Formats: sequence, structure tokens, C-alpha cells
Amino acid sequence: MKKAIIIQGGWDGHQPELVSARLAQMLLEEGNWQVDIEDNLECLEDVERLCTYDLLVSCWTMGKITAEQRGNVSKAVGAGMGLAGCHGGMCDAFREDVEWQFMTGGQWVSHPGGDGVEYMVRINYGSSPIVEGVEDFVVCSEHYYLHVDPAVEVLATTRFPHPDVPYYHISNKPVDMPVAWTKFWGHGRVFYCSLGHHDDVFEKSPMAHSLMKNGLLWAGESKARVRRMGLKTDRFASDAKMY
Repeated sequence: MKKAIIIQGGWDGHQPELVSARLAQMLLEEGNWQVDIEDNLECLEDVERLCTYDLLVSCWTMGKITAEQRGNVSKAVGAGMGLAGCHGGMCDAFREDVEWQFMTGGQWVSHPGGDGVEYMVRINYGSSPIVEGVEDFVVCSEHYYLHVDPAVEVLATTRFPHPDVPYYHISNKPVDMPVAWTKFWGHGRVFYCSLGHHDDVFEKSPMAHSLMKNGLLWAGESKARVRRMGLKTDRFASDAKMY
């Protein structure tokens, strides 16, 4: 039985409880997952407990995390725990903590046009097993513009600027903004998807649901990969004392 822990909280506008419940259900319907949901960050202060989990799912927009809490997450992921999340619940969490941004692979900076923008998500076919069976799809939600780590493996993109949203950035050349990506943090697998402003985006779009679920399951295989490859989990140094 695999174990996941979901931290839910922060800004209520992102429906952390509803999103957490939906992501938990994606795991539970596999039949081999136990999921714990915590509505506090104190649960991150026990690194030994964290290391018993196969996956940490972040549903915590904004807020503040202590150096100890983030350092424990960093150590647990580095040792092989997976880390996954969506929208502002992971890449607009803890804006003041740059190590969190380094670990997760990006940071939200804007959503020109606000909620209700219709846009295309284009799959980078062949980029990862996560996108197998997932096709290009349209969503109507916030259109996330992020600052992204160039080390990530991009699984899906969307085009900026949007033709119907005349925001300041339109004076620049068109860019393909990552919507979903993977990266590694130590031995841990990290997955992010920028969809999920409201919980129902995964209900309205079967492709969005598949993308998110596949990403959760991929990240949740980190420890199995560590065991399979016989990787040493004590090789990474912590920069926690720098902050």
C-alpha cells in the first residue's frame, strides 16, 4: 500500500478542500493508496514521518512556510518522496521561499484576463509516459503565466499572448508557456500542472483529469525507482542554513 499526504490550505479562492478531495480520489480509485489530508503545516515538522510517505501533494496557495518545514520537505523529496501539485496550490505557494520555487520548478506571476479565459493546451507528445493517451484540449479557466526553471521537462504548453487579452506582455514575441512539467529534486520526482483554479476543471475536461492523475501516479513511483536502482539517499547537502 502506497501512502500520500496532502497539505491543504492558504487562499480559499482556490478551493483547497475541494481540489484536495479530487486529487485524493484520483489516487484512491487506484485501490493501492492510503491518503492523509492535513490542514496545517506543522505536519511538515516531523521529517521522519514525511519520509514514510511515497508522495506529498501541495494544495496550499500563498501563505508562509518556515525554513525547517521547507527543509524537511526538501530532504524527504531528495531521498525519494514524490512531490506533486497543481495551479497556485504548488507553484504559488510560499512566495517568499525561493528554495520552494527551486524545488517545484516554477512560480506563478500573472493570469492575464483573469478567470474564464478559453485557451488550448497542447501536449508535447512523447515527452513522458504521463502524456500517453492525452490529446490536445481546450479549457476555460485562468491562463497561467509562470517563471519556469529551464531544467524542467515540459509535457504541455499554451500560447501567449492570448489574442483576446490585450495585456502589457503582448508587445513581446509569442511564447509557448509550460502548462505541465516534471523535474527531479535529488532522487524525488516532481510533477506540476498549472490547471486547477477551481476543482471542476478536472471534471469538465477528461484530458485535464488524465494529465493530472497520470502525473500524481508518476511522482508517486519515486521511492520504487530509488529501490529499483539502488540509489543512495544521503548524498545531497542542504542549503537550509543559508536562509
